[in-house]
Amino acid sequence: MKYIELNISISDELQAEILTALLSDYPFESFLQEDDSLKAYIQTDEYASCSVDVEQLLAEQGAQYEEHAVEQQNWNEEWESGFDPVYVDGERPILIRAAHHAAPDAGTIDVVIAPRMSFGTGHHATTALMSQTIAQMGVEGERGLDMGCGTGVLAIVALKCGARGMVAVDIDDWACDSCRDSMALSGVEMDVRCGSIDVVGGEKFDFVLANINRNILVQMMPSFAEALPSGGRLLMSGFLGEDVPIIEASAAEYGFVVEHVAERDGWMVVQCKKR
Repeated sequence: MKYIELNISISDELQAEILTALLSDYPFESFLQEDDSLKAYIQTDEYASCSVDVEQLLAEQGAQYEEHAVEQQNWNEEWESGFDPVYVDGERPILIRAAHHAAPDAGTIDVVIAPRMSFGTGHHATTALMSQTIAQMGVEGERGLDMGCGTGVLAIVALKCGARGMVAVDIDDWACDSCRDSMALSGVEMDVRCGSIDVVGGEKFDFVLANINRNILVQMMPSFAEALPSGGRLLMSGFLGEDVPIIEASAAEYGFVVEHVAERDGWMVVQCKKR
């Protein structure tokens, strides 16, 4: 299978996080970050349909890049070779790690993930921020939805914080496979479904987790409102500070009241409750 590698020059960690989040809207299968570059991998056929949009996005971000054709690689092996565990501080600390790393001491939430893509490993500020907020908000005995689950970190954190059940949904097959692998490694069970929000149509949840991006969150807001009863909670991230008013306005339109807003490295999390 043929792949295209975009070798993108980066100036710092924040730029790498922003580019990873933006490129995740396209069918890239893996990201590898090095000291001064971010490598993004996508199947050649998939790239043909979005290359113009990707080129425009990178130009708007002022990012220089080189494009190379490569053969399929063992993404897991590449990822493991440079992945460090992520420690998320708080009243209930969290360790996000791969299976070959040592387990944490008692009292720390242990999340073991299957490496397939750097976005969703906890290195990105939004994943760490969402994980920390889940541990603080109290989900004991509740059933939740993780929309755009990626590696499954957020659903696993919720289950280890006492949630009685989780449905994890992602539109990408690689993400669903990764989520299932992470679920087994972390010793939890959840319902993993491939597709968009329509795969949970008609179901009700006590809380919804959505770490996606501003436009998709606004688009899905009516579905979030339908999936939550009065008092249900919606926790969102994947956007920057200037996007908060747009998120808050959309949430208010569909009956949500903002309860909590937090920031980490310029990225935001907004927690709402359904009226």
